[in-house]
Amino acid sequence: MDFNIEINRKNTNSTKYDAASLMHVPEGLLPLWVADMDFRVPDPVTEALKERAEHGIFGYTFAGKEYYSAVTAWFEDHFDFKIDPGWIVCTPGVVYALCTAVRAFTEPGDAVMLNRPVYYPFSNAINDNNRRLVNAPLIYKNGTYTLDFPLIEKLIVREKVKLYLFCSPHNPVGRVWTKTELKKLAAICAKHDVILVSDEIHCDFVWRNRRHTTMHNVAEGTGLRYVICTAPSKTFNLAGLQASNIIIPDRELRRSFRIEMFSAGYNGLNIMGMTACRAAYQNGEEWLKELRKYIYGNIRFADEFLKENIPEIKLVKTEGTYLLWLDCTELGMAGPELDDFIMQKAGLWLDGGPMFGQEGAAFQRVNAACTRKTLEQALRQLQAAVDGARRR
Repeated sequence: MDFNIEINRKNTNSTKYDAASLMHVPEGLLPLWVADMDFRVPDPVTEALKERAEHGIFGYTFAGKEYYSAVTAWFEDHFDFKIDPGWIVCTPGVVYALCTAVRAFTEPGDAVMLNRPVYYPFSNAINDNNRRLVNAPLIYKNGTYTLDFPLIEKLIVREKVKLYLFCSPHNPVGRVWTKTELKKLAAICAKHDVILVSDEIHCDFVWRNRRHTTMHNVAEGTGLRYVICTAPSKTFNLAGLQASNIIIPDRELRRSFRIEMFSAGYNGLNIMGMTACRAAYQNGEEWLKELRKYIYGNIRFADEFLKENIPEIKLVKTEGTYLLWLDCTELGMAGPELDDFIMQKAGLWLDGGPMFGQEGAAFQRVNAACTRKTLEQALRQLQAAVDGARRR
């Protein structure tokens, strides 16, 4: 498990490395944008995929008892989250599930809430399905983010919010919400009969002695109706195999979700996605332990590098995910100007803050799930660009 090994991903149809022209981005930039990792998956996953491939028949399949046992055991062991297998709805991805939930639980014109800055497909899921986006911005103060509970409740009532898309741990700002915060949010949503969809895809990456709490474990007794989105894709670098597990305890919500899913013509996971998911949850524990140590080392390295060499850029306290949220306010640039500086002067392909909402206009998101060498190179390119700006 040597995570320092450099693996050439160019010319593999990698979205991260090969899609610059498709994304209208200059060629030759160092990419630390989209949230996949530059590390090989655990050996047991590769072996399981080889074994399945060698069978040589890829007919119709279904997720069987072993698959559900692997998923439920993982969440019980790691998060004290006891899942009835009957609650699980398999989808090809969490973004697909967000869009399905929006269509299943609301009607065109209904209000759907989120908290910007937030993972941009949240906004797309609302806008692209002709729902009304209601934003309760996060509060940014003293280098960290919090939820604005009075505003959340005020907007829920005023805008007649039906559905709430919530990110936990939060992408991109890196918050791991406390049990107290989650209980308060659950109580507000239950009080006003708002269905809460909790995207918990980053739950396996939590730092600084924090602990991820599932929405299920704070919802008991509140009357909250909720959906929890999970997947092995971020944890084990399996995004291209398209396997997600959406947890819906409420029978009627689950039925509505399935109807909407089936109406889109989707009815089962890819056979390789199922194989990889099961193998990862059954045999990927040791690999993940070592990976987390490595990535947390990257986060600390980045924090120290910025403090020592680019004090104008602040790393927002990272409690969870492998994504760094950089506060570039002191550079005096924002929006397209900052994006252009990062690309043209630093030679980096990052995720510009405005895509997460205008609240992120002076920020950039960096994917730290890469080799230390790659991360250091990116930071040195950023340092050189800022040094050049200082001299002007």
